[in-house]
Amino acid sequence: MLKQHLQLKLSQKLSPQQIQLMKLIQLPTMAFEQRLKEELIENPALETGKEDSDTELDDYDTNEYDDGDSQSIETDEINIDEYLSDDETPEYKLQSNNYSEDDEEREMPFAAAVSFHQDLINQLTTFIMTDADRVIADFLVGSIDDMGYLRRTTQDLVDDLAFTQGIYTDEETVERVLTIIHQLEPAGVGARDLQECLLLQLRAKTPTQSVELAINIIEDQFDAFTKKHYDKLITRFNIDREELRKAIEEIERLNPKPGGSYDNNRSVEHIIPDFTIKIVEGELELSLNGRNNPELHVSRDYKDMLQTYKDTREKSNQQKDAVQFIKQKLDSAKWFIDAIKQRNETLLVTMSAIMQYQEEYFLSGDETTLKPMILKDIADMVGLDISTISRVANSKYVDTPYGVKLLKDFFSEAMKNDQGEDVSTIEIKKILQNVIEEEDKNKPLPDDKLADILKEKGYPIARRTVAKYREQLDIPVARMRKKI
Repeated sequence: MLKQHLQLKLSQKLSPQQIQLMKLIQLPTMAFEQRLKEELIENPALETGKEDSDTELDDYDTNEYDDGDSQSIETDEINIDEYLSDDETPEYKLQSNNYSEDDEEREMPFAAAVSFHQDLINQLTTFIMTDADRVIADFLVGSIDDMGYLRRTTQDLVDDLAFTQGIYTDEETVERVLTIIHQLEPAGVGARDLQECLLLQLRAKTPTQSVELAINIIEDQFDAFTKKHYDKLITRFNIDREELRKAIEEIERLNPKPGGSYDNNRSVEHIIPDFTIKIVEGELELSLNGRNNPELHVSRDYKDMLQTYKDTREKSNQQKDAVQFIKQKLDSAKWFIDAIKQRNETLLVTMSAIMQYQEEYFLSGDETTLKPMILKDIADMVGLDISTISRVANSKYVDTPYGVKLLKDFFSEAMKNDQGEDVSTIEIKKILQNVIEEEDKNKPLPDDKLADILKEKGYPIARRTVAKYREQLDIPVARMRKKI
């Protein structure tokens, strides 16, 4: 049976301006610059550079051009997704922070790169092989991963050659061709595992007593070496600690990821700070990257066109459509300019609050002076929503006297010290890192001893918390920090 009833429901609908602002706020400088270029291409009513004083943006209003023959544009009629897209892929360019329209636009030159695998193929051309062996060699190179490893069994390779290449061979032939791959540069490429990778590199070295000992250690006592059972190695090879130390130094110079050292197959990310903080006469000075604040204005030509259509007494359907199109582009241009202004204001007010909150750090550069700070602290200071602060902090960088820092790195939870005071987890991590750096590497400190030392320093935290912070700092366990 159908029933009718009334229901009160409170809902909130974001305007196109709010949608644009939220998307623009989360863009870092380089992505924002690309976004601006796209908008300038898509909207001919938006222009860069200074405009005449008699064409100020504040004097522009498309509503005055409404008449009985045309309809005003409702926000629901504009598809904001045409102007804001989630799959923006910025083409980063490196320029100075002082950016203006008069600057000569320069692109960073990049040498034509040869891929890691193509370089290996090129090296193969220097070896004399039969046609069948060359096809197998090319296939093996194609099976090597980006780290330089061939993580396939010989039988799998034989099967794949038969199924995909129509080449019927045996394991012995594949192993023979693989010895050629092992002669390629960088040394260690084509290894099946870490042990083989290290052995290939050691055997490529000039033979010395230390290298020979290193080869024997990796070949016969690899497990003992990885677990740093040094006393066992000394007994097994009847050597003294100095001989073992020299052999281990030879091993430590090796590259466990030979393919990873090939720079040409890696894209280089250029970080351009969104903010700059300087210390001027003992005071902090904050500035926004000039590339975030381009000079934009609404096209004078489009305003004149709209005025021309307004002065036409009798309008055809084609002219009415033209009026609607021009008004939409003009409105979109004005909205975009307003969104950029609000974006810059939001960035500055948020960064200013962070700078004030962490003033002691920005003046000294001492990470132990960083205060506990969460998103809500800054949101309360500036009167913005926590989600807005998060959008600013997650993707923005600030250039400080102590290097370029990611904003989100200044946020941390609070913990109580033995005086009952709130201290930042960043401060505790820094002290933990200092303790580990100063420890005796012959007898590195386990997590429970580290916890005791931190407690003595006034930071009573549990052993498992020490382990968590140590892992976040990418510091291995005590056994793996041991030095001979």
